[in-house]
Amino acid sequence: MRFASYNIQYGKGKDGKFDLARICAALEGADVIALQEVERFWPRSGDADQPAEIAALLGGAYHWVYGPGFDMDANGGKPGGRRRQFGNMVLSKTPILSSRHYPLPKMGLARQYSLQRSMIEAVIETPKAGALRVNSLHLSHVGDGDRAPQVEKLLEIHRTAPLEGGAWCGTHKEEAWTLGFGPPPMPAAAVYMGDYNIPPDSPLYTRLTGPYSADYGRMSHAGGLIDAFVAAGGAENDPKDWTCDSCEPPRTLRRLDYCFVSTELAPRVRKAWIDQKAQGSDHQPIWTEMDL
Repeated sequence: MRFASYNIQYGKGKDGKFDLARICAALEGADVIALQEVERFWPRSGDADQPAEIAALLGGAYHWVYGPGFDMDANGGKPGGRRRQFGNMVLSKTPILSSRHYPLPKMGLARQYSLQRSMIEAVIETPKAGALRVNSLHLSHVGDGDRAPQVEKLLEIHRTAPLEGGAWCGTHKEEAWTLGFGPPPMPAAAVYMGDYNIPPDSPLYTRLTGPYSADYGRMSHAGGLIDAFVAAGGAENDPKDWTCDSCEPPRTLRRLDYCFVSTELAPRVRKAWIDQKAQGSDHQPIWTEMDL
């Protein structure tokens, strides 16, 4: 299966033009897609319902869920349900069995602009490996001080999700609650894709992937996470492996977008690459191919 992750900068490309069709063309061939910076009803992007437009542009071939971290009134104070939203999306060619949406910790900053970040989870069925948790997330752009508790929340979710069970669990005597089906799965196996806003030399990268051993590489443990790009043979911090070209200050090329997988999935990683030719955003799509 091919997994793609793309911070689409609400459709605004390197040329300053908004073009969701260009975004979707860059994702052709993906079985599972994680998107960040997807918005609804913002004047800057034409008051578009971007999740619905993206799903339509992809031919209606994907099941999808959307989770806004930022959510405010978009009706000018008038009654109605229209909301100005900004968040993450997961699309899957196989059914999404259940979904959960997590707000991530946020500091109430006084001087820097900040906004609520979140992670959207989709439990999907894979052809070979059973159920899998797929997550699309976006960490704070402000600094590691803001991101550190978000990383801890991610690790807590990774650790506790299987213990919490599926969207519902147990039994119920009334079929109206179960519709005749058993509890949905909540597997330990998980993929976390998104814009982490951390370079590989950040202490938070080490927090996610384990301490580094000069003799053996990352000291990963059974409940930890693996950088799929490295599992496929890539380097942690090679300047040519950049995913973002508008990080200021200073304006440099850095790898900030990742696909982390739970340790049991690492042997299934076959290939990983960065599409550095895509022009639809200030970030680049990242791809991971796994035997699932």
